Amino acid sequence: MDWKSEPELVVVPKPTPGPGQVVVKVGGAGACHSDLHLMHDFEPGMMPWTTPFTLGHENAGWVDSVGEGVDTVAEGDAVAVYGPWGCGRCERCRAGAENYCENPAAAPVISGGGGLGLDGGMAEYLLVPADRLLVKLPESLAPATAAALTDAGLTPYHAIRRSWPKMTPTSTVVVIGVGGLGHLGLQLVKATTSTRVIAVDNRREALDLATEMGADEVVVSDDTAVDAIRDLTGGRGADVLLDFVGAEATIELARAAARPLGDVTIVGIAGGSVPLSFFSQPYEVSIQTTYWGSRPELTELLELAARGLVHVESTTYSLDDAAQAYRDLAAGKVRGRAVVVP
Repeated sequence: MDWKSEPELVVVPKPTPGPGQVVVKVGGAGACHSDLHLMHDFEPGMMPWTTPFTLGHENAGWVDSVGEGVDTVAEGDAVAVYGPWGCGRCERCRAGAENYCENPAAAPVISGGGGLGLDGGMAEYLLVPADRLLVKLPESLAPATAAALTDAGLTPYHAIRRSWPKMTPTSTVVVIGVGGLGHLGLQLVKATTSTRVIAVDNRREALDLATEMGADEVVVSDDTAVDAIRDLTGGRGADVLLDFVGAEATIELARAAARPLGDVTIVGIAGGSVPLSFFSQPYEVSIQTTYWGSRPELTELLELAARGLVHVESTTYSLDDAAQAYRDLAAGKVRGRAVVVP
């Protein structure tokens, strides 16, 4: 891809692993809304990356070949690729949280990974720079399913996990945006807590999907949404609000519908912002953003999926049709997640 352009399907050489590296035969690569931002919104110089590079930062497959010194995986192993590629040596990376690497200058690519500055998984083969970035798949989990979990599942799982103490049987969680991330986030809240879940979206089909995925209530995202949430919570507001859109309107909705002491977590990157002041939200409401998740969290998530507690709603495309997957994603035609299977 190049900045401000549509993606192109081209032939590239098969990668060869160097010391410590692994080549993965791709079994599935997720198409993400953030890829659309890369293609259409980012100007040259906005990111510390050069183009072209292959898209695809949600990846899973099978080990094709390994470089010298690799002994944690072997040819044929089914693996998920942990997406954020940090330095591997700082305190955060050693704890498995390479999404928050504190020495990005020493990473394979600054603040990115495969599909984000380096060649990603929208190809038959993917070069992974270190075997620590691979997580073996449970036997019952296919790579085509696991691929979307590495971002569309891991990102909401991390956001949800940090607010677990507030997701009690007497609490309410609001999921805003029931798309690729939101439909998984909704399931993860239901699978890991006993809270009540309200889903919010402006699309009828998304609200229907939310009901299928276990939402206790659904609310149309319009001017009455805040009042509807407060009515459903006895006037108190919601304890945790997860915004998987990140537009100005959805951030404001989340802030206005929060209960005192609640969490508002902005996960989506639609570019919204709202002013912050002492009185702009109820007292002691925490407003935060999150980025991706940790490698240990990915291991937990894959186990949840293998046990059937999380279902990835997806539309599958061939590699030849990868560009169409992005067009469908931009047009809002994808139910759940778009996954490219070479």
